[in-house]
Amino acid sequence: MTAFAEKIVRSKLTVWTAIVLPGLWPAWPFFVTEDAAALTDPLKYVLHHWGLVGCILLATVLTFSPLRVLFPRSAVARALNRHRRLVGVAAFAYGLLHFVAHTRHVYDGTFETFTKEIFKPFQLVGLGALLILLVLTITSLNAVVRRMGARAWKNLHRLAYVAAALAAWHQADARKVFPLQVVWIFGPVIVLQIVRHWRERRAFGG
Repeated sequence: MTAFAEKIVRSKLTVWTAIVLPGLWPAWPFFVTEDAAALTDPLKYVLHHWGLVGCILLATVLTFSPLRVLFPRSAVARALNRHRRLVGVAAFAYGLLHFVAHTRHVYDGTFETFTKEIFKPFQLVGLGALLILLVLTITSLNAVVRRMGARAWKNLHRLAYVAAALAAWHQADARKVFPLQVVWIFGPVIVLQIVRHWRERRAFGG
């Protein structure tokens, strides 16, 4: 069973399917079930959905490393870590789609409304997260990794945790109340990181 699970997780087809299908999900309430809530403002529905998928992918990729540390003998955990770059880039792609859709949603022919919208605190926080993910995406190229060196590259990519914190803030503040959804998405990352550091401190006699 473990070997079969590893084979499934290792497959790029599995990962690509898991990445692409959530992005296509908005088509269902538009063309299959014709959900009135989605049809009332389709663009708003889509931009919220893409933002949600981007947050889920970002949180997901941040669980890969602690899972590998906590379960060093797990073939599944090792297989997941093979896809860190792909999942991380996908998180940025969905974040970019979310930003573009939002820009189109608020644009009314002039930049006055757009400027007013973009300078809202929660928008600036979300834009900050997106810019960090952009930098991490660019520096994921093999040539850049070799040029930077492993240590500098690793230190830079720790900014992914900052991006996750900003994304969680953006998502919570956009709803004006602290949604339980944010806890479900980013809570496991926090728990795994706490357990990981506790395990590492114990291993080094701390």
